[in-house]
Amino acid sequence: MNAPAASQSSGPPQPKPLTGAQLAVTAIALALGTFMQVLDTTIANVSLPTIAGNLGASTDQGTWVITSFAVSNGIAVPLTGWLMVRFGVVRTFVTSVALFTIASLLCGIAWSLPALIVFRIFQGAVSGPMIPGSQALLISIFPPEKRATALGIWSITTLIAPILGPILGGVISDNISWGWIFLINVPVGIVSAILCWTNLANRETPTRKLPIDSVGLGLLVVWVGALQIMLDLGKDADWFASTHIVVLGIVAAIGCAAWLIWELTETHPIVDLSLFKNRNFALGTLTLCLGYAIFFANILLLPLWLQVNLGYTATWAGLVAAPSGVVAVFLTPLTAKLLGRTDARRIATVAFVAFAVSYFMRANLTNDASFWDFVMPLMVQGIAMATFFVTMITLSLDGISPARIPAASGISNFMRITAGSFAASITTTLWDRREAFHQNRLAENATVYSPVFRQALERLHHLGFSDLQAYGVMTHNLLQQAYLKASTDLFWASGWLSVIGIGLIWLTRRPESAKPPAIAAD
Repeated sequence: MNAPAASQSSGPPQPKPLTGAQLAVTAIALALGTFMQVLDTTIANVSLPTIAGNLGASTDQGTWVITSFAVSNGIAVPLTGWLMVRFGVVRTFVTSVALFTIASLLCGIAWSLPALIVFRIFQGAVSGPMIPGSQALLISIFPPEKRATALGIWSITTLIAPILGPILGGVISDNISWGWIFLINVPVGIVSAILCWTNLANRETPTRKLPIDSVGLGLLVVWVGALQIMLDLGKDADWFASTHIVVLGIVAAIGCAAWLIWELTETHPIVDLSLFKNRNFALGTLTLCLGYAIFFANILLLPLWLQVNLGYTATWAGLVAAPSGVVAVFLTPLTAKLLGRTDARRIATVAFVAFAVSYFMRANLTNDASFWDFVMPLMVQGIAMATFFVTMITLSLDGISPARIPAASGISNFMRITAGSFAASITTTLWDRREAFHQNRLAENATVYSPVFRQALERLHHLGFSDLQAYGVMTHNLLQQAYLKASTDLFWASGWLSVIGIGLIWLTRRPESAKPPAIAAD
């Protein structure tokens, strides 16, 4: 579940909204909680080469820093609703922020890649309640007529954080130390936790004991964890030629089957799969996962390509991505207005068209492309970011009763986050495979019998290079071209998958109400 019972109008009387300075301070403190969690989904992306290099690991192994956080966060999301009902929204949120702060400290002082991965798993697991908790509490402290303002504050923080994440990650990695990309959370987390507890402790929501589906949760951890480990290790272990990968695959398949059977027969399931009987929820969630998986894979791929093969620093790789967030921030209010009077499927189509155009533009980039050549496709992506999330939430939650919206929102968030982490692992594997394929094809023509090869060799000799130096330069160029072709292959695939997403959108019904639900996903 992604939030406590979202609509509490039928419950006990609610505390009066806050006013004045107390309202402003508390709203900022809650927004900081959201900001930290979203920031940590992107801040490490541009720092992966630096982190991996400093900890004596390959860049491929470094992707565990991203996927471990995403998977543990995704698994923790279904527990959020139970925690908030059992312990109260305020207590759950503040505890989550405090534990997230401790986890950030541990990540910042990690002494090895395995230690960092363990701490990232902890960080992702405890951060589950932060986003839904901050959203629910923001709505509760504002008067009804200003709750749109509350959601606006919440939405802006979820858009600004991805903008600043790559920039901060790059600047910190290049000029200080990669550990500080996590340590900067510590003072922010302390301030957020103290202010929220001080101002909200007397506004705790009612609690009650509910049974927890421990078997379902355990099976979920087993099959999702086994599948993620298989995807992360497979590329280095020659996939199913390795006994370990085969065992992980079997565990994931059996665990998933057992989990589905259990959840469909359990009285209080951790994930209410009956929601997929709703056509819009099933198709909307599938389309949300597809779009987010492609998006997440590409925000990981581009910084890797820029740094590993094109010589960009982490700072400049982050700056390439920043304008997309700026565009999204400016267009999001317009999207909210259009949703009130336009079919959400049309706006969602705009999102997928923008995604497709952005990826196709990237597919035409070359190794000689300028900084602005890389920025322009990302600015088009900003249009997609401003329209994608809110429209997909509106479509997927259409027809869901208010009492079931928290459960539905939690499932869509779980599937979205998990899809993103799986996509990150699959993309890095495909990138390496396609690079090897193109390298072999290019090498077939790079022989002493090739006129082009001989001309290039003679040109380098005229420039004063020895045979050994010339071969080194040509090998470097060959690798650059191989990675370029591998990257453009994935960009083309991303573009066409986005086109498929347009078709999925129009299989859904037109939403009965264009107005987005009160409790939304990030």
